[in-house]
Amino acid sequence: MGSTSAENDSTTGDNGSTGVGRRDLIKRSAALGLVAVPSMGILSACASGGDDESSDDSTKGATSKDNPFGAAKDSKLDVVIFKGGYGDDYAKAWEADFQKKLGISSTHTGTQEITGKLQPRFNAGNPPDIVDDSGAQQIKVDVLYKNGQLLDLAEVLDAPAIDDPSKKVRDLIIPGTLDAGLQEGKIVALNYIYTVWGLWYSGKLFKEKGWEEPKTWDDFLAICQDAKKQGIGGLAHQGKYPYYINVAIMDMIAKTGGLDAMKAIDNLDPKAFVGSDAAKAGVEAIYEVVEKGLLMPGTNGLTHTESQTRWNQYKAAFITSGSWLENEQLKQTPDDFDMKFLPMPVLAGSKLPFEAIRAGSGEPFIIPAKAKNLAGAKEFMRRMLSKEWSTMFAKEANSLTILKDGVDPSVQLRPGTQSTVEASKAAGDNTFRFLYTEWYSEMGAAIEAASNELMAKRIQPAEWLKRAQAAVDKQAKDPASKKNHRD
Repeated sequence: MGSTSAENDSTTGDNGSTGVGRRDLIKRSAALGLVAVPSMGILSACASGGDDESSDDSTKGATSKDNPFGAAKDSKLDVVIFKGGYGDDYAKAWEADFQKKLGISSTHTGTQEITGKLQPRFNAGNPPDIVDDSGAQQIKVDVLYKNGQLLDLAEVLDAPAIDDPSKKVRDLIIPGTLDAGLQEGKIVALNYIYTVWGLWYSGKLFKEKGWEEPKTWDDFLAICQDAKKQGIGGLAHQGKYPYYINVAIMDMIAKTGGLDAMKAIDNLDPKAFVGSDAAKAGVEAIYEVVEKGLLMPGTNGLTHTESQTRWNQYKAAFITSGSWLENEQLKQTPDDFDMKFLPMPVLAGSKLPFEAIRAGSGEPFIIPAKAKNLAGAKEFMRRMLSKEWSTMFAKEANSLTILKDGVDPSVQLRPGTQSTVEASKAAGDNTFRFLYTEWYSEMGAAIEAASNELMAKRIQPAEWLKRAQAAVDKQAKDPASKKNHRD
């Protein structure tokens, strides 16, 4: 989801960037400056037991200054794109330009069934050349990495940038946005879309009801209670995909306890949850919505699109999601809905301010180590990090990429996306991003399962903390976990 995770089942979703990106991530604010920002990159094969020799000689041509990987004319590229909230028209536009400029044609597959369609191909040693590995049916990046099936992307990141060959590709990327693709210190997935996560509301509904954007948790609850009195749900969430409500829970923990509380979870601290005042306060705050009957009726049993559509029908004041939401809901959103992004409101004494947001990158693109056309795949991703292709993406998908100043200012963004640009500027350096979702998918799933029980009132916050800590402790026993660490 953003993705990764359920978020992605809308697209991308995710899951996120890094706290490591937190300091630098918003030097991106400057980058976000005009209304633009954005993109991504890729590479070689050593990390997962692949290398250029694994590709067919027929797909490797002569290298040159303009063609550093030797992408061969008349070769073919096998492209698979998660067709969720961002659609796949942007990729078709890229592929047409790739054929026009390099003479490389492509086989295009747009699907939401990533695991169903691709797991058999990975198992058979016949994967595609490049994959947008996202959505609810994403093949988890940490699993692919552990199985030696992903290319280390260092070579692409160190290649000359399309827009300024005197610089490396990595030099033109918003700081911190590569971190979401890290596995044991290697970047093996490139999260292409600049993403923020939090709450969303309708500007039209708020204006009609006289509600003001809540900055404190008490103000948030007051709006939910007023909504309930008027026959409107307070908070909607995508019940069948508890990834989404974890956006709210985890954001509350990070904002209450600061970056140390976030890093304790990513670093598998024995007091990440049980023994953490911030974790206790954060989950209790979210549970208050459940306890007071402020959830949109039925939301626990709905898919992401079902909950989101009811929210678009003004049946709830707020919903949790990432910035793919607007694009995913285009057909269901009334023209005058005026979609707006809202950082998570804060509890008294929170270490991070209201303006702080979870921000970073989502929508992981990968190159399988055994891709047949490795040279073509590397060059394709290098071009994804050009201003031309980043702008193509923004036009087709109404979203920003991780390339700095990567979208032409002439591109008009829709209200929700524009509000994320403004929120990013307001956040400044106050950004954060969990990495356990990328590093430890099994642990993440266990915490989501606990959240599902919590929102259905089958367990209380104390039990949620216990289950979340048990997931952390189990993960910490894996010796490989020691290779992932945040300072």
